Amino acid sequence: MVKTFVPRVSKRERQTLDLADRINGKDIFRQSDEKLLRGARLDEIKMADINVKEQVRTKFNDDSILELAENIKINGLIQPLVIHLKDGKYTLICGERRFRAITTLGWEKASCFILDNKSEEELMAIQFSENSSREQLHYIDTADGIYNYQLATNASERKIQAALGISKSEVHRSLILAKLAKDMKESAKRYDIEKYVLLEWEELDESNFKDELQMKIIEGTLTKRSQLKRRLREQRLAQEQLNTLAIPQMQMEENRPHL
Repeated sequence: MVKTFVPRVSKRERQTLDLADRINGKDIFRQSDEKLLRGARLDEIKMADINVKEQVRTKFNDDSILELAENIKINGLIQPLVIHLKDGKYTLICGERRFRAITTLGWEKASCFILDNKSEEELMAIQFSENSSREQLHYIDTADGIYNYQLATNASERKIQAALGISKSEVHRSLILAKLAKDMKESAKRYDIEKYVLLEWEELDESNFKDELQMKIIEGTLTKRSQLKRRLREQRLAQEQLNTLAIPQMQMEENRPHL
């Protein structure tokens, strides 16, 4: 698809756009975001003037970035970046993958939707929703994003569900994952550990066995839910055997005559 450039106009004539409008025949944001995204204006901004702070997404695929850069080189930037203007400074809110891809192309400017007068709560909701609707976030990044939103807003799980448009069960599971130890979360991303390995491990009672499983998760040798279930089954059978052996011993102790 060939990019259609927006003609330059003076600031006085510049038009206010809704981010929920259709561009090139596609909805660029989910309908649930329309209220938050109203009032943005479209302009071309120097890349050097855009500040990139920590985003929801922390894991990027280098090959995917290069592929996106090639696509942008051929077709242009179909989806503008989303930035926030505060105190005369621009901060990237949505589109870090696009930002990285454009950087590799050496572009000096990029089309941006500019937001202002947005609260931190609104910006976090926009950022989370836009990132979640594009290349799939790692579930740890999603969990951290939800937890950071809760810390910033002091919202209940039900309010988070309404604000971010996700199920209550997903909110609950994400908050559990976000509170895991840092080395556990890093290993989950490094070794592509299945989400339910961590969730089911967290439900276990504290024991040496749980500590042993934790080390295997951190080392990346326990990555599949099926592996965890097998280990749990083996542990249960071993415990049952110990209990079976212990019963005759207890009976002998009970029947031993007391002197």
